[in-house]
Amino acid sequence: MVNADEFWANGPARIDTTRPHPARRYDYWLGGKDNFQADRDAAEAIAKVFPHIRTAARENRAFMRRAVSHLAAEAGIRQFLDIGTGLPTANNVHDVAQGIAPESRIVYVDNDPLVLTHARALLTSSAQGATAYIDADVRTPGKILQDPAVRDTLDWNRPVALLLVAVLHFVEDAEDPYGIVRELVGTLPPGSFLVLSHATFDPLDQKTITAMNAVNEGIKPTFSPRTMAEVSRFFAGLDLLEPGIVSVSDWRPEPGPRPTPAEATGYGAVAALP
Repeated sequence: MVNADEFWANGPARIDTTRPHPARRYDYWLGGKDNFQADRDAAEAIAKVFPHIRTAARENRAFMRRAVSHLAAEAGIRQFLDIGTGLPTANNVHDVAQGIAPESRIVYVDNDPLVLTHARALLTSSAQGATAYIDADVRTPGKILQDPAVRDTLDWNRPVALLLVAVLHFVEDAEDPYGIVRELVGTLPPGSFLVLSHATFDPLDQKTITAMNAVNEGIKPTFSPRTMAEVSRFFAGLDLLEPGIVSVSDWRPEPGPRPTPAEATGYGAVAALP
């Protein structure tokens, strides 16, 4: 019997199972099974120096669900462009949005063939709405915006929610993450929104930061956590919804106890185009 690593390494999806991928590592932290030994090794190396990493992954995912729920239920958004989708889990963007408004339309974007394979099988739309999936990287916003699936699925005369959830910390400064966001946001129709979360080391002690940096040196793509000031730059010219840029656990939280900023280690915010 061929194991999963051998199948994907040699199959039509052409996945490099020897190199960890952020989406598959994230899947492992969330308790998923769509990951390979390289992903698990990298994930465990990070968990060894930062034991709260699974909490951080869950809290980031919960932030996305709350943000999408708010935009669908309160802001009337019916179109979502999710870049850096990650592997399907429970309560994906279309599950949340179409659970509120079945006519919602969603385009998923990721650069991992495994994500796209699973997305096509599992991220199925309601009869009233639509979902589409494209193979592209956040570093190529022009390619994303001109993709026929994006243009055919989303109506660019109506508001769109752009989701950049836990993806920009894999874009180095030299790759111009701020320019990427400006280009994407600059194409959005009036009334659109930006949903963004980003890893940070702000609440961590220096010992943990040093250990995390040492682990991340050997993992690609390069991990680039950013400070509050740096994350704020992504929202330049936009109108932040309350409570602004906060720990992902503190963005419109549900009742009950929640992790500290040092456990969630990520900022999250939703902003409207002026």
